[in-house]
Amino acid sequence: MITVSNVSVQFGGTTLFKNVNLKFTNGNCYGVIGANGAGKSTFLRVLCGDLEPASGEVVMPKEERLSVLKQDHFAYDEYTVLDTVIMGNARLYEIMQEKDALYAKEDFSEEDGVKASELEGEFAELNGWEAESDASKLIQGLGLPEDILYSQMASLSGNEKVKVLLAQALFGNPDIILLDEPTNHLDIDAVKWLEEFLSEYFGTVIVVSHDRHFLNNVCTHIVDIDYNKIKMYVGNYEFWYESSQLIQRMIKQQNKKNEEKIKELKDFIARFSANKSKSNQATSRRKLIEKLTVEELPASSRRYPFIGFDMDRELGKDILQVEGISKTVDGVKLLDNVSFTLGRTDKVAFIGESEQAITMLFKILMEEEQPDSGSFKWGVSVTTSYMPVDNSEYFNGCELSILDWIRQYSVKDETETYLRGFLGRMLFSGDDVYKPVNVLSGGEKVRCMFSRMMLFGSNVLLLDRPTNHLDLESITAVNNSLINFKGVVLLASHDHEIMQTTANRIIEITPTGCIDRQGTYEEYIEFRKNNNV
Repeated sequence: MITVSNVSVQFGGTTLFKNVNLKFTNGNCYGVIGANGAGKSTFLRVLCGDLEPASGEVVMPKEERLSVLKQDHFAYDEYTVLDTVIMGNARLYEIMQEKDALYAKEDFSEEDGVKASELEGEFAELNGWEAESDASKLIQGLGLPEDILYSQMASLSGNEKVKVLLAQALFGNPDIILLDEPTNHLDIDAVKWLEEFLSEYFGTVIVVSHDRHFLNNVCTHIVDIDYNKIKMYVGNYEFWYESSQLIQRMIKQQNKKNEEKIKELKDFIARFSANKSKSNQATSRRKLIEKLTVEELPASSRRYPFIGFDMDRELGKDILQVEGISKTVDGVKLLDNVSFTLGRTDKVAFIGESEQAITMLFKILMEEEQPDSGSFKWGVSVTTSYMPVDNSEYFNGCELSILDWIRQYSVKDETETYLRGFLGRMLFSGDDVYKPVNVLSGGEKVRCMFSRMMLFGSNVLLLDRPTNHLDLESITAVNNSLINFKGVVLLASHDHEIMQTTANRIIEITPTGCIDRQGTYEEYIEFRKNNNV
């Protein structure tokens, strides 16, 4: 349990949040949300004691152990994977080191024997004899082979290190777990395993994530950082989002009778409490939602971007034909004889172990790279718009304002009024449009790229991990735009919700070509599971 009392945090004279009073209890999972820069990661640092608040205090029982997902991927390079995982329980690791040092002594004294006996007792209390098998279960659950336990951390890839550090945070049944973006760089199976692990966890879990599907599956509460305040609400992210949107609409419906509004809200609560999942977290969440009063629903005043792709031209019959494309880079074969044909109703999610392979395929289709062999052909009616995963070439060395930057790409109309219309959709208003693009954050640059894409009126969209750097509000806007788009979509994304709600076809890029199946993302996951793909 963690109790937060009258906590305020300031940075450089700016107040991030003030007078925060919250209580986090066992058996619940709390999802921390807020716009980029609102202070989500800062709040976690305050909770774990890394950052002293300007005022107030954070209290947790002395007997409870807190564990934090470490962000430095190189901090444990000199250690083995096994040691790194066990370090998640610092006291257990310390005892193991002390024991080894004692037993290695040549002049082992009677005093050393007493000390060793005490250490052995504490070692057993902390389940030290099961430490290696517990570490192995976590590692294998996250999709790594058991023998990796004896490898040096320095020899692991970035994605493997992420999984090891996550196993470290979960090791030894901590009372409180703090996780900052735990699903980043995890594959489908690892995310699924983590969801199941947290959904049954007995302790207190506090997590920052931009993955809405993950937040929906694990959270009993949402902690919203908005306008210098932090408020806690019952329910998962979907409940928070839909109820806050409903309250916003009702505020505008001045003529609607109060009784009608209350009935609509109660119906809404009843619908969300009818969750069929049997996990501990889902059961707990359902009971909490059932007890909610109308006054306890969130009334967020957060602004959402609007993304809408209008097609200037209808698509013809032929869209895209890809024949036997292969590509090797630095001796690594990324694409091997990839072939597929797209129709006018296709919204395709591209997945695969190699993100580099999918990015290379998109670059080839946009003629930024040449294949070693094979060919492709776009239909004559096709107009494309592309969101690359790396947009640096659009901004590096550019000193233009946002307004002048987007003016470069406008063919129809270069007037300020016209261009402000597209920038305003992505929340660039007033004097914001005069800000130089070379000082923009990662999220602001992606929002500029979406404004640019909307200018083109294209009927085929290629999007390579378009939600990187975006906050939940912008991710939701991207999701809605792709659902509503009437043209063809080629999409690669880590966002489960976008993949599930957008795609009607999945193409998995494999070392020997590709697997191509009609259906939703979750249907494809089930297919992979049933067929051991």
